[in-house]
Amino acid sequence: MHEPAWPIETARLLLRPFLASDLEALHAIHGDEENVRWLYNDARTLGEARKLLALKAAGSALRAEGEWLSAAVELRATGELVGDISLLWASVAHRQGELGFIFHRSHQGKGYATEAARPMLAYAFDVVGLHRVIGRLEPRNRGSARVLEKLGMRREAHLVENEWVKGEWQSELVYAILAHEWRGGSAGTEPGDDRY
Repeated sequence: MHEPAWPIETARLLLRPFLASDLEALHAIHGDEENVRWLYNDARTLGEARKLLALKAAGSALRAEGEWLSAAVELRATGELVGDISLLWASVAHRQGELGFIFHRSHQGKGYATEAARPMLAYAFDVVGLHRVIGRLEPRNRGSARVLEKLGMRREAHLVENEWVKGEWQSELVYAILAHEWRGGSAGTEPGDDRY
């Protein structure tokens, strides 16, 4: 089992396990139709957000292949929950993972996703021992692409109209970074990102 040394602090953020008291904030993030535009699911009802919260609250450690580690992202200055970041342990044999994130619309464009992702990648490579972590997104989701690029991930694939999602053919970009690229680059060296 791999469990981070919660909480994880960065310069502006605190990453921690989800709590029952996070329901309203999580619903504000996942219940906004525009905010979930590029996800597979539609905006979640309060009841659906409650079920999602139960899953996320149970996912504060990686115990087995196929599990997601979830972290609530809050502003250190105010305690406001502004995002949801996750790491999938995709394969033990191949030491593969996947990074996912969603932030409240009013807090996008401020660098929070990149700042929260850095310690998650450090945890993935340095604690879990992953070899490769990917990020997947719809090409029109330029904000998420910029986050992955700022993390030092390279675009490896562009799958054209590979999935029927929300009534249209959507495409997919796949970004990736290897452990030695992460350790050799500057993406994980910001102040406050050395705790996992």
